[in-house]
Amino acid sequence: MGRRHPSLLDGGIDAVVEARFAERASTPTVLCALQILIAPEYRGQGLSRRMIERMTVIGGDHGLDPLTAPVRPNLKHRYPLTPIDRYLFWRRQGGTHLDPWLRTHERLGADIVKVAPESVRISGTVAEWEEWTEMALPESGTYVVTGALVPIEIDRERDEGVYIEPNVWMVHSPAPSTEP
Repeated sequence: MGRRHPSLLDGGIDAVVEARFAERASTPTVLCALQILIAPEYRGQGLSRRMIERMTVIGGDHGLDPLTAPVRPNLKHRYPLTPIDRYLFWRRQGGTHLDPWLRTHERLGADIVKVAPESVRISGTVAEWEEWTEMALPESGTYVVTGALVPIEIDRERDEGVYIEPNVWMVHSPAPSTEP
């Protein structure tokens, strides 16, 4: 894994942010893409691909290890009960990933190196979760929520809802530096 931080690969987005803002944060050696968001009216124009390509060049220009990303598969929300490590093996005819976001990374030379089962943790009160999801959550239990990659857990006795989102660590091949 070169100079990459294997301990960060044990976490996900939350671990990357915490490590970077820690009191004694080490000098960065890797460029980590936490999120790429494209406005709906601009989707389908190849912008996400161009953003990934540009990030790999920026990382190379700064002498950083290849672009690393905790990727949020963008069709996984349709299969919230399927474990992410099974979802990763779903392929289309021809062998490419079923998931278009994983497929985009794959086409740009990225490899899946690890699942981040607890990449992002979101906690809130039951009332907050009912507002966020626009759902009644009448008892403690597991709920499938629109747009979520996995179900949320509601504990009414503790007045808490928790969502722990998995992501997929993907590492891109290094891009040649554009620096002279």
